[in-house]
Amino acid sequence: MRPPAAASASSSHSRLSRIGLGSWVFGRTGWGGQDDRDSIATILRAVELGIDWIDTGAVYGGGHAERIVARALSQLAPDERPFVFTKGGMRIDGAGATYLDLTPDSLRADCEASLRRLGAQQLDLYQIHWPVADLGAVQAAWETLAVLREEGKIRLAGVSNFDLDLLELCASLAPIDSVQSPLSLLTREAATDILPWAADAGAWVLTYSPLESGLLSGRFSERRLRALPADDWRSRREPFQAPRLQRGLALVEHLRPLAAELGASPAALAIAWTLNWPGVSGAIAGARTPAQLDEWVAAGGLALDGAMFDAIADALLRTGAGSGPLRPQDVRHPSQGPGSARGAEAARA
Repeated sequence: MRPPAAASASSSHSRLSRIGLGSWVFGRTGWGGQDDRDSIATILRAVELGIDWIDTGAVYGGGHAERIVARALSQLAPDERPFVFTKGGMRIDGAGATYLDLTPDSLRADCEASLRRLGAQQLDLYQIHWPVADLGAVQAAWETLAVLREEGKIRLAGVSNFDLDLLELCASLAPIDSVQSPLSLLTREAATDILPWAADAGAWVLTYSPLESGLLSGRFSERRLRALPADDWRSRREPFQAPRLQRGLALVEHLRPLAAELGASPAALAIAWTLNWPGVSGAIAGARTPAQLDEWVAAGGLALDGAMFDAIADALLRTGAGSGPLRPQDVRHPSQGPGSARGAEAARA
């Protein structure tokens, strides 16, 4: 019997586990360094625990994360390998700065490079990492992904970090298989519009940063923030600045007794809160080591009732942490369950 992580996102998703493993940290840049051996061990442990999809991106370490994913998957039998979802359209210049290039030629080149690094004939899901301000460029980019899907280079096509207007624009051109958006106890805005829209469109919603880059893990502190290496991006991110940092840490303390009632960790409860929103197909969570993964993998099997949502909403109000709706009843429920017909077909393949 598989562990809780392998619980299906919906009846139509025969393989998609509720949680996917995020691989940004495996790129070794922006997080204060990372040991490749730990990354590979974490991927293998995730598969062992029933996590059957990995989210990565071409920009993570300039392709290093994708190479690490490929190295880990090479140690598994073909029928044990998880789905690999990756992203393109974001690049790194000679000075190490990231920039966006959504031109058709660039996206095609990114797709081919990801195929090579992953050692794959087809990408399970390919996503535009971030949009640009030029609507014409976004339109051309989405049309390029639609063509790549028709050609068989990619099985599914999705978008990441798109707002409602861009989703509607792209959906008018070609079907959107998945939408990736931030959703956590501290960043709740997507529950207002993205979740209902995706449910109506029949698209997966793959949420990211449910632990807010470790802030909600139950192991973060102001002391740890001061000890972060200079190249760790979190020290410059808004949720890690006063007073938001203190509010987030206070929220974690409110979560501890609630998590204990469920026999879970604060990290698992934070992820489960995201997963229990109607319309969420899966949540992307990161881990540096197998031990970190073990702390939150139970989230995939945690069902939160109305009383628990109310208790967490009370904690959010008391601490003033984050923004957006507090619980599902604060917004209209999606009219359909998560998952698209196209996505379900891919999950069965």
